[in-house]
Amino acid sequence: MLSEVIIEDGRWQAVGLEELVERAGRATLLHVGLDPDEWEISILACNDTRISELNGDFRDKPQATNVLSWPNQERAAADPGATPPPPMRGQDPELGDIAIAYDYCNREAEQSGTPFSDHVTHLIVHAVLHLLGYDHVRDQDATLMETIETAILGKLGVPDPY
Repeated sequence: MLSEVIIEDGRWQAVGLEELVERAGRATLLHVGLDPDEWEISILACNDTRISELNGDFRDKPQATNVLSWPNQERAAADPGATPPPPMRGQDPELGDIAIAYDYCNREAEQSGTPFSDHVTHLIVHAVLHLLGYDHVRDQDATLMETIETAILGKLGVPDPY
């Protein structure tokens, strides 16, 4: 099993979060050439209050957000728009941790008219890419990340969110 899901907010159980995480996480790793059976990801399924606390503690932004990622090591590419180096086999199999907030995600899905499961799938793909060193701070990196997200989501039958 690729992912360990800790559910703090019971509403996540009704949407089948564990299956969404596993499916999105496996598809993301396969897309970048990694064997999902060799890696681990931990997910905290929480609410806006909890993610606000985490966002304040770790990013000094004490407000709710949809998803947060903590890679177990820095993997970002040095050059803008370059592919980050992949994690090495034989190292710690834990890629990192992700927290996702039900309330925030639900509001975003409703506001965009996107099915909740599609939106959550997109956010999990996005967060796993962050664990792998992808980012969207620089324009070239954002273009690369969005292109990869769109390709993975297309394979999963999820429409382009951009």
